[in-house]
Amino acid sequence: MAFETRLTPAMSARWRGAGLWSDEAFATVLSRRLRETPDREALTDGTRRLTYRELAHGIDRMAARLRALGIGQGDVVTIQLPNWIEFAFVFFALERLGAVAVTVSVDFRSRELEYIMRFAGSKMLVCCAQFRDFDHVAMAEELRPRLPVLARIGVVRGAPRPGMVSLDDIVAGPPAGFAPVAMDADAVMRMAFTSGTTGNPKGVMHSHNTTLAAARILNGDLGLAADDVMMIWLPLGLNWGYLTLVQSVLAGAKAVLLDRFRPAAALDLIERERVTYIPTAPASLTSVLQEPDLARRDLSSLRIVVSGGASAPVETIRAWRRGAPGVLLELLGMLETGYQAYTRATDDPERVAGSVGRPASRMGLKLVDADGREVARGEEGDICCDGPSVHLGYHNNPTANAEAFLPDGWFRSGDLGMIDTDGNLRIVGRLKEMINRGGKKFFPREIEEILYTHPQVLYAAIVGIPDPRLGERNCLCLVPRPGETPTLKSLVAFLGDSVATYKLPERLELFTQFPFTPTGKIQRHALVREVVARISAAG
Repeated sequence: MAFETRLTPAMSARWRGAGLWSDEAFATVLSRRLRETPDREALTDGTRRLTYRELAHGIDRMAARLRALGIGQGDVVTIQLPNWIEFAFVFFALERLGAVAVTVSVDFRSRELEYIMRFAGSKMLVCCAQFRDFDHVAMAEELRPRLPVLARIGVVRGAPRPGMVSLDDIVAGPPAGFAPVAMDADAVMRMAFTSGTTGNPKGVMHSHNTTLAAARILNGDLGLAADDVMMIWLPLGLNWGYLTLVQSVLAGAKAVLLDRFRPAAALDLIERERVTYIPTAPASLTSVLQEPDLARRDLSSLRIVVSGGASAPVETIRAWRRGAPGVLLELLGMLETGYQAYTRATDDPERVAGSVGRPASRMGLKLVDADGREVARGEEGDICCDGPSVHLGYHNNPTANAEAFLPDGWFRSGDLGMIDTDGNLRIVGRLKEMINRGGKKFFPREIEEILYTHPQVLYAAIVGIPDPRLGERNCLCLVPRPGETPTLKSLVAFLGDSVATYKLPERLELFTQFPFTPTGKIQRHALVREVVARISAAG
C-alpha cells in the first residue's frame, strides 16, 4: 500500500541537517546492541527472559514466518496483543519485511477493530487467543467475512480456528537464509489510530525517523542509559508503551513488561527487577499509593517516574513524592507529536506543580489564537508543536491534515494552554469533547451513535465528570422517550462487547430536556455542571 504523507525534501533536509534524522532504522539500533552487548538481558514479560541476541534472532525468525505467510513490503498488518514478548517479535519483524504495523489496544472490540482494519487496508491480523476472559479468536472469526482484504489471521498463545495460523511455532536460533529488505528511514513504518473531532479514528503515520527522534530526545533529557530497568505496564499497543520499548533498546537497557496492571504485582516487579524508570498515567500512581504495605516495599531502585496521559492532581503528586524515592515528572505528549514538554528533575516541585514543564529538547512550542496568530506570554492559546518527532500526517484524511497543521507546518494539538511566568506550560482545557478516563481517551459520539439505536433513548450525551483518581469518569446523560425508564445496567448490556470497556457509561443521569445551542448542539459543559451539582447536593 502507498501512503501519502506531508514529508517534503525541505523537511527531511531540515532535520537531517540538525542531526535529528538519519538513515538509521530500529533494526540498525538493534544490530548495534547485538554487536556490543549480545548477552545483556533485553526483555522479560514474566514468562521468559531474552538477551539482545535472543531478541534479535526471535525477530528474524518471526519475520521469516510472516514472509512465508505472504507478508511483504508495503503490506499492512494489525497487531492486537498484550504486553507480551511476542509483541516485540511481531512488530519489529514487520519492519524487517518493509511492512507497516498498525497497533491497536487489546481493549478494542469488534466495532473499533473492524473500522481500523478496513480503513487501514489490513492484510493480516495478529491477535492473542484469549486475554482477560475475552475470546479474541472468536472476534477475529466474526470479523473475517466482513473484511475482504484480510488474508491472514495469526494467533499467539493459543489454538487458532480453521483458516487461521499459529505463531507459537517459531524455532530457536537465527533463521537460515533470511534476508531483510532495505529500509527507508523516512517511509511510513507504523500507524496508530486516535479519535478525530467527529469521533471517527484517524490513522497517524510515523516513520523510523519520527519514532527514533522521540525516543532519543526523552532518553537524552532524562539521562536514561544502559543501566536502567524500564517498567512498561502502559499498553504496548498504544504509543507511549511502544515508545518506551524503543527507548529501552536505544539505551541498551532492560524492559520489564506487565500485561495487567495491578498495584501489588507492579510493586513485586519493581522490587524483584530493581526497576529504575516508570512511565505511567496518574490513575496507576493513585492505585499504588493506596496499597496498604507500600511503606514496607523496597522501592530504592526507582530513579524516575513520569506521569502523563492525563493531568495528575497536585495532591497525588505530593503524596507520591512523600511515599516513594526518586523524582516524579509531569509530561505532555501525543500520538501525533511524541514527547512535547515535561518537568525536570532540577525543578522546584512546588513551583512546577500543576504544569507540564518546558518543551522537550529540540521541540518547538507556541500558543496561537483561532486565527493561528501567536498569543502573548500569560494568555491562553491552542498548543502547537514543531519538531522531528511530529507525525507525517493522517492517513487518507486531507481534511484532518488541513485542520491540524498551520501553514508553517506547526501541528495544532486542539488543547488550550498558557505559559506561566517561569516558562512552564499549563493545560487549561480542551478544545475537543474527548473524554480522558485515566489516560485512556475516546470521543463520546461513537458510543452515543449506538445508544441512539436503543428504543428507550431520545437524546444521549456522554460527558466526563471529575474524578480524583481517574481524572474523569463516564457519565451518560439521557433524555428517555416518553414513558420509558431505562437503567444503567440495561444500557451497558445493550452496548455489550461492541466497544472497549473503558468507554462504557459508569453513571446515568436522566433529564427531561437537554440544554441546546441555537444551532441545535448539546451544551455538554452545561450538562457537566448540572451533574456535578446533583452529586454535590446528594452529599
